[in-house]
Amino acid sequence: MANAIRFYETGGPEVLRYEEVSVGEPGPGQVRLRHAAVGLNYADTYFRNGTYPIPLPNGLGVEAAGVVEAVGEGVTSVAVGDRVTYTGFINTLGAYSTERLIPAAPLIKLPDNISCETAAAMTMRGLTAAYLMRRIHDFKPGDSILLHAAAGGVGLIVAQWARLLGLTVIGTVSSDAKGELARAHGCDHIIDYSREDVATRVRALTGGAGVDVVFDSVGKSTFMGSLDSLKRRGLMVCVGTASGPIEGFNPQLLAMKGSLYLTRPALADYIADPAEKTALANELFDHVASGRIKIEINQRYELQDAAAAHRDLEARKTTGSSVFVI
Repeated sequence: MANAIRFYETGGPEVLRYEEVSVGEPGPGQVRLRHAAVGLNYADTYFRNGTYPIPLPNGLGVEAAGVVEAVGEGVTSVAVGDRVTYTGFINTLGAYSTERLIPAAPLIKLPDNISCETAAAMTMRGLTAAYLMRRIHDFKPGDSILLHAAAGGVGLIVAQWARLLGLTVIGTVSSDAKGELARAHGCDHIIDYSREDVATRVRALTGGAGVDVVFDSVGKSTFMGSLDSLKRRGLMVCVGTASGPIEGFNPQLLAMKGSLYLTRPALADYIADPAEKTALANELFDHVASGRIKIEINQRYELQDAAAAHRDLEARKTTGSSVFVI
């Protein structure tokens, strides 16, 4: 029998249950996948607490890596024995499991020099960093960015990628230890938002001009400060709402603060085209395999400890990437 985390009602981490499940054989277009490692992402908490509504009972998790054990009718993109990784949204929900059935379409074959554990730690975060760096804005050497949650999983990858592109990176963190980690991965300047006003410090660091782009994964508590950190005609990229959803605002505010641009992208729309997903994944894998980008797996959990992992995540006790080791 396989095991999986399931939940029957929305709520806090205590609603998560570790259960035995029957997997069965893959149907048309499906594979049976044995997981080696499963990714832990902040988005998982949104499914659990009801921010992202889904039918219940249900599984949890949207990212994992493992080995294909069986393929269903019509599957030609992968074969038994292939090492694969995946990420997604509703179409991949149920990753918190030792084995599962999953559509073959989201699966990405892993190169030999990328381990399953590394893949589970970076597929969602790495592809997010890839589209932020390569699709959102036409970055040029010397451009500047403000990167919130710079010591988080996405933040550490973005900071390293930005350094490769010759950007100046200002990262926000909540402690000295996180600041040291972010600086070691490419941040040129660190702002401790628990002690400093972010926008004031950004203006001081940029000679009053502000940054070209803000990547804000925090949301409600940082939104206005992020807008105030941008230069004229700068770009605000809302990539998460860890502190809560951004409340409605008058678009005229963007004009008043310098004809700013605002976007709220989603990874799903940047990997929907198989060719674009492959291109982004290949670039990511190449950077990681070469050592130009390092994936920091700073927390490892057993699958049955999912509730504890969620508590750590929501308490901001984690840095870098977290995985469940199967």
